Amino acid sequence: MMVGKMTSKVDNAIIMAAGLSSRFISQSGGIPKGLVKVKGEILLERQIRQLIEAEIPEIHLILGYKAEDYQYLKDIFPIKFIYNTDYFERNNNGSIYAARDILRNSYICSADNYFAKNPFEKEVEESYYAAVYTDKETEEWCLSLDADDYIRGVTIGGSASWYMMGHVFWKEDFTRRFLTILEREYQLEKTRPLHWEAIYMQHLDSLKMKARKYPADMIYEFDTVDDLRAFDPDYRRQIKSHNR
Repeated sequence: MMVGKMTSKVDNAIIMAAGLSSRFISQSGGIPKGLVKVKGEILLERQIRQLIEAEIPEIHLILGYKAEDYQYLKDIFPIKFIYNTDYFERNNNGSIYAARDILRNSYICSADNYFAKNPFEKEVEESYYAAVYTDKETEEWCLSLDADDYIRGVTIGGSASWYMMGHVFWKEDFTRRFLTILEREYQLEKTRPLHWEAIYMQHLDSLKMKARKYPADMIYEFDTVDDLRAFDPDYRRQIKSHNR
């Protein structure tokens, strides 16, 4: 008789919102990506509600650039703030480092994701990165998977591929291994410009993670205002009205 894998109760979630997002902010009138309204809801507020609905016990928002714009969220949600003081000098590995003391069985989220349906669960079986499929050319981070959907390779750009998109879950043993590597390499000059995913890519042999596959209409990310306009007709009308 086969025994299924043990699930782990999720301890917390961090949502990374510290980055400059300069390309987006230059087009949005200075509004950070996480605070734009998408289909009638503030993007970050929607994600926080989804985490609360999934009974995630702690939600931490990682702040840096324009941190003052996010302060109101504490008045309406039971969330905690962590400040990434290295946000201007580093890529998102700085946000992971800032949250290192609270990461255990943790969701790692980004403020600029829109989930059509709630993807979060209060218990998770193993570490994974959300992935969606495209049969077209993409500049996203494309995955090579084994027969059991474990990630065996990552390339930036490709076609006919599953690629990283959306949230991540780190099980406690994965968290411990990743943070050991990050703390060892954090002060290296070459680490500063790296996404945490790039650090992960360099250590696939010791950091076991699955791709969790989702349909393409489940997870959205808005790199530019044009991406948002294409997704939300109401936002397009708002911009048109604003420019009159």
